[in-house]
Parts: sequence; C-alpha cells; structure tokens
Amino acid sequence: MNKPLKEDYIQYRINLARETLQAAKLLAEKGHWISVMNRLYYVCFYAISALLYKDNLNVTTHSGAKRQFSKHYITTGKIDKSLGKTYAKIFDLRHKGDYGDFFDPDREQTMGFFGPVEELVQEIESLLNK
Repeated sequence: MNKPLKEDYIQYRINLARETLQAAKLLAEKGHWISVMNRLYYVCFYAISALLYKDNLNVTTHSGAKRQFSKHYITTGKIDKSLGKTYAKIFDLRHKGDYGDFFDPDREQTMGFFGPVEELVQEIESLLNK
C-alpha cells in the first residue's frame, strides 16, 4: 500500500472524529455512559492527531498527543484553555472507564461533554483550514 498523502490522512482522521461522534450519540441514546466517554475521548484524539500531523508533530502514544497538543496549541493560545481542560478531563475519565473498576459516570456528567467536544473539533477544523 502506498503512503497516503498528508491531506488524505488529515481528512481521514477528521472524518473518523465525526463518525465517532455519531457513534457516541447512538450509545448515549442507550445509556451506555462508559462507552460514550470512550467514544468522546476518541473524537478528540482523532481530531487532535490530524492537527498534530498537519504541523509535522508526529506522536506515537496517547500521552504524547496530549502533551504535544497542550504545548503547541493550548499554551500558545491557538485553542482556548477551557477546551484543553475538557480534553485533559475526558482523557482521565476514558482511562478510568477503560482500565478502572467500578467507574460509573452518570448521564449529566457524560452528556455535558458533548458541547465542548464538538467545539474542540470545530476549532481544530478551523486551524486545519488555515
């Protein structure tokens, strides 16, 4: 398989973020809150990985993506700090849900992430289009 063009990879990741957001909404309709949290995290991760890739910031771990995103976009003010805090919080909650025991996020907590996650993706798309 040939290596994809940079633009193709970026578009693939953004499309994956959008599709994953739709999956999170379907899971929310069923009340599967741990799975919703996981999917919302991956919405962020896919969009962030597209942005990092655009700027030639290649990372190999989730923690590395979080670090580079904070360093190059949150600290510099390119993306609002509140959205950086949302990503950091959902990063931790996804980890608890995937690897911890007796983690039980409630509806209000989980649904409260949809707006900020969608806003983060929009901000990233705006930066990608510059």
